[in-house]
Amino acid sequence: MPKKPFYQQNDGHLSYDPPKHLESLAKECWRKVVPFLEETKRVKRIDSMLVESYCTQYQEYRDAYKTLIDEGAQQKVYRSLQNSEGKIIGKDFTGWKQNPAVGRLKEATKNMSTLGIQLGLSPKSREELFKTVQSSESKKSATDKMKDFFGGDK
Repeated sequence: MPKKPFYQQNDGHLSYDPPKHLESLAKECWRKVVPFLEETKRVKRIDSMLVESYCTQYQEYRDAYKTLIDEGAQQKVYRSLQNSEGKIIGKDFTGWKQNPAVGRLKEATKNMSTLGIQLGLSPKSREELFKTVQSSESKKSATDKMKDFFGGDK
């Protein structure tokens, strides 16, 4: 029997098992998010790359946050002082610089937000999805009601 195309595998559903190449926190995120997404019936197997991206951004967010906890948001900057022979004789404090983990945290948060909206993982996006479904159902039922009122498809 020939192998099914990717989007048709697992009957078109996301796998509850995370991809093996994900790191531990990304796998944990996958295990939490996929059951919810499957329950909404809005996400298909073909969307697994979006889910994977969301989970890897969660991993990046947590890694950056841990770095900030361990190292702080700012780092001291020093300039080496040398004598006339070029030997370093001291260091002069010149100020502070932002820890690169601040930018990583900010970027991962932004990416998670963007991907989360696409997947329906924010309260606002879920509300909009619900309104869309409700609107399409009410339009359909209104049409059916009109057909019934006027005697169906005669």
